[in-house]
Amino acid sequence: MASDDRAILVIDDEPSIRLLVLGALERAGYGAIEAPSAAEALRLASARRPALAILDLGLPDRDGLELIGPLRDLEVSVLVLTAREAVQEKVAALDLGADDYLVKPFDTEELLARVRTCLRHRQAARGEKSRIVLGDIHIDLDAHIVRRGGEEVHFAPKEYGVLAELARHAGRVVTHQHLLLTVWGSAHAQDVEYLRVAIRALRRKLEADPAQPRLIRNEPAVGYRLVEQE
Repeated sequence: MASDDRAILVIDDEPSIRLLVLGALERAGYGAIEAPSAAEALRLASARRPALAILDLGLPDRDGLELIGPLRDLEVSVLVLTAREAVQEKVAALDLGADDYLVKPFDTEELLARVRTCLRHRQAARGEKSRIVLGDIHIDLDAHIVRRGGEEVHFAPKEYGVLAELARHAGRVVTHQHLLLTVWGSAHAQDVEYLRVAIRALRRKLEADPAQPRLIRNEPAVGYRLVEQE
């Protein structure tokens, strides 16, 4: 069954939260459906194939973290919306495949912005996008070429590896561990200082003001996000 690219599944056991999120989504033109439990969420996800699920982790019949894998298997993107603010919960959700993580209480405009980013990333991934444009930064993943303002920028291999991985997931938080495993390998999975050095070099070469980064954003104790242009 083909997915519905404007359908969003809201999974939350609190009726007031579902009502708030559904109203915001419908005003923004999305087709929203709701589920108060994990079992109902998986049934609807399988039957309706929404593009995105907005997932609470505190469900009555199952921990929401356990739904991320099955939802991804159904090709449903996942935006976690939860009261859990511990760093380890956020890292776990992102490493399991969640596209983003927003903590309650939340602003509906921020939620809608995160929804738009998740859907853009989904569309880009389906098209196997190899060229990413972020303002005056142009990244060609096939050619391994990065230009800023038309001028080619040169990177050390590990610097480029980090940038390429962030670009492949543009708009999403990429965890420290994912970047370290992908770029440096399992022997350096805990060497976060390696990553910090590479990020400092990338900001120095790409940011207008490296001290006030706007392109490569830090998610404290979790990872980094390459910011897309609205």
